[in-house]
Amino acid sequence: MTNCHAGVESAKGRILDATHEYEVRTICQGVNQAGVRDHNERLVLSLIQRNGGLPNAQIARQANLSAQTVSVIIRLLERDGLLLRGEPVRGKVGKPSIPMILNPDGFLSLGLDVGRRSASLVLIDALGKVRFDLRIAYSEPVPEVITQFARTGLDQICTGLTSDQAAAISGIGVAAPHELWHWTETAQGSDGDLSVWKSFGLQKAIEDATGYKVFVQNDTTSACTAEHLFGRGKEFADYAYFFVGAFVGGGVVLGNAVYVGRTGNAGAFGSLPIGNGAGGPSQLLHKASLYLLAQQLENAGRDASPLWDPKSDWAGFDDILALWIDETAKNLSAAIVSVCAVIDFECAMIECSGPPHVRRQLVEATRRYLNDRDTRGISEPVTVEATVGRSARAIGAATLPLISRYFLNQPGFV
Repeated sequence: MTNCHAGVESAKGRILDATHEYEVRTICQGVNQAGVRDHNERLVLSLIQRNGGLPNAQIARQANLSAQTVSVIIRLLERDGLLLRGEPVRGKVGKPSIPMILNPDGFLSLGLDVGRRSASLVLIDALGKVRFDLRIAYSEPVPEVITQFARTGLDQICTGLTSDQAAAISGIGVAAPHELWHWTETAQGSDGDLSVWKSFGLQKAIEDATGYKVFVQNDTTSACTAEHLFGRGKEFADYAYFFVGAFVGGGVVLGNAVYVGRTGNAGAFGSLPIGNGAGGPSQLLHKASLYLLAQQLENAGRDASPLWDPKSDWAGFDDILALWIDETAKNLSAAIVSVCAVIDFECAMIECSGPPHVRRQLVEATRRYLNDRDTRGISEPVTVEATVGRSARAIGAATLPLISRYFLNQPGFV
């Protein structure tokens, strides 16, 4: 039995109850009545996660809770190893204020990203820092390969953890494309039959392989969740998030919360009709995805495998890459105008499963094309780079157990 498996039972006594349903008004509205301690604990943890270190008095003001209630909650969370006292803040009248911060070792979680060309397994802490990052590449995702990777990857991660750290693992989140079996003929190098995914129980298979509770979410919604919790998403209340991976996808943030939608597939921007092809309107995924760059490289006799290597800087792709960036940016700008005509987003955020310099060039080119778009009737959003990076889907998956156990959420939102 690994350290992780041994720690599951000991963790049960200290984690917050994740099974009860709560009426969540807003993240900044506390409840003082008896019987809602769990809600208030989640509220305090959520405020500290969102804002960084906060002193008790400021927590009480933002949560609309009494100072005494907050003091009791803080003591309990400290006792459970979830909060730490930060360095005293001096320079003001009276006693120095002591901010409460999340204990990075008090919250650990695993995230599995099931991609069309590769998979990754990460362990993150409460601050979104990646403690371990394991990856495999393949020509196509096979269920048995994914479950075996989860099992062996977990064992490998556990060898580097103490028993206390193992006990702090909240579970495993899985990020997977919506209806993975679609577009097999589109993904370069995928010749197999992915229809097995229609009936494959991914959640149960990963639970059986690891012994942890598993949470499954759309992959680009997961990436959006990572940006919302740990990246630049904290700056904006409402934004459209675009993730340019093997296939482009996205996410939606409304009122400072990630919106997952009726079927969990909100922000399916890859399905947006863009322009016209030989058979009529074409979807954005056929105009702004990395598989297109892979095809262009291979058609030119170049090795496209570095596109799926997270350590590659894509050196030597300059000529073909520049053309791909230009075409992708043009179509992203059209998509941004379309989604902003439906929801009045203040921001369009772009992430790319590639090196930072490619993401930067892609955002700059998209801004130039937006300047030439007819945006009459809408308020053009600011277009910015995301900050989490190419591991956003796996990191976002790892947030799901943390949200379930420790932080507030809302029906239909993460």
